[in-house]
Amino acid sequence: MTFSYHIASTQDDALRRIADAGVLPVAGGTDLVPCTEEGILAPTLVVDIRRIPALRDISATAGGLRIGAAATIAELAAHDAIRARFPVLAEACGSVGTPALRNSGSLGGNLVQRHHCWYFRRGVGCFKRGGTQCAAVEGEHQYHGIVADGTCRAVHPSDPAVALLALDARVEIVRADGRVRHVDIAALYDGASRDPLKEAQLEPGELIVAVHLPAIGAAGAQHWEKVMQRGAWDFALVSVAACRRTDGSVRMAMGGLGLAPWRVPDSIEEDVASGGLDEDSIDALVERAFYDMEPLSGNDYKRVMGQGVLKRAIQAISAD
Repeated sequence: MTFSYHIASTQDDALRRIADAGVLPVAGGTDLVPCTEEGILAPTLVVDIRRIPALRDISATAGGLRIGAAATIAELAAHDAIRARFPVLAEACGSVGTPALRNSGSLGGNLVQRHHCWYFRRGVGCFKRGGTQCAAVEGEHQYHGIVADGTCRAVHPSDPAVALLALDARVEIVRADGRVRHVDIAALYDGASRDPLKEAQLEPGELIVAVHLPAIGAAGAQHWEKVMQRGAWDFALVSVAACRRTDGSVRMAMGGLGLAPWRVPDSIEEDVASGGLDEDSIDALVERAFYDMEPLSGNDYKRVMGQGVLKRAIQAISAD
């Protein structure tokens, strides 16, 4: 597969070009290139957005932060304001892949990367490759999801997305005609189980330009944990991002469980926020959180592992 390459000088330049069929934006290219080689994507032109200043900027906004979508994962992990006020995001970014991947991969690209299910990536006739069912259900599925959300059992690989869900972040999306929409992280992936062509719900010609962190998510008690097969450089088997905000409310999200980052039910969050939990109470909440999970025959360990990770997160944000 061959394609042309253009370096965009402005956001308008990039948006005009990606409005055409077969044109895709690229920043680090850490997923676009493999997807092209594997026949998942077939661009005729890729538009490099890394030299657009507004898409690389990280700036303060009314107590929160605006993060340009082309900012690298490494920049987010090392950024002083993120480390000080949104440490759960800095830690999540620091756990992504290898140093080389963190220095080339962008935040926007990380959020919209395709699933890494081996059936999908190798062209097996699964749901997302023209089939009518998930090949993993009856096949090898030890790294697949335990959240039964539609046909596909792949898991979304983004670590930052898990932290952003716990932070109530919103994504800014722009079209070539100037229309702008803001969606939260959950809405960005809503429909992934029904749409065989994409996970992130972007329309043709749309570009993620920024992610907004609200002031209410800043500071407080924040906790990140990622469990991997190898000690580093790997996707999460299970991960958790937990925040007790300065107003006392709690947000918790988990990765490695389903097609999108999974938000812990709000009834569990409310009980954690109420405080006064002993170990037995935390165990009961964790059991309740995982009650509706539907593990496959070879990945029930994710339920057990997820319960342990969630318990530690609740303990961490509940400590005085």
